[in-house]
Amino acid sequence: MTSVIHIVCPNCWCTNRVPAERIENRPKCGECKQAIFSAYPVDLSEANFDRFFYRSDIPIIVDFWAPWCAPCLSMATAYQKAALALEPHFQLAKINIDSEPAIATRFGIQSVPTLCIFRKGRELSRMHGAVGSDSIVEWASAFSQIEPANLC
Repeated sequence: MTSVIHIVCPNCWCTNRVPAERIENRPKCGECKQAIFSAYPVDLSEANFDRFFYRSDIPIIVDFWAPWCAPCLSMATAYQKAALALEPHFQLAKINIDSEPAIATRFGIQSVPTLCIFRKGRELSRMHGAVGSDSIVEWASAFSQIEPANLC
């Protein structure tokens, strides 16, 4: 019997059922037909956060950041590079704490940048401060079913 992974499309927010053995094959959304993984972090807001956050079976890494934060801006390129290495075993997202203060408050974000790994609505780990892509990949690999060498 084939196992199925639920993944939320970052384009139309539809929940897709993807056979686990096909997750590496660049799946497309059944509703909007766009790629589910773009190798770029998804911008989340109050309007789409819960759907993306609770309905996906794969871990989600969220970068809580602010546009006035120099370390946040310097880490943006490293975070995008990490998305290339970590997808499709993780979905990466970004939340601007200035435009989405309710989400930041909900998770007790007190400093930026802060990275959090969530799975099915539960926080697994948190990392504070700007880091490079290699550090993000190494940190995340501890919460995946795959070996770190396969991520890069």
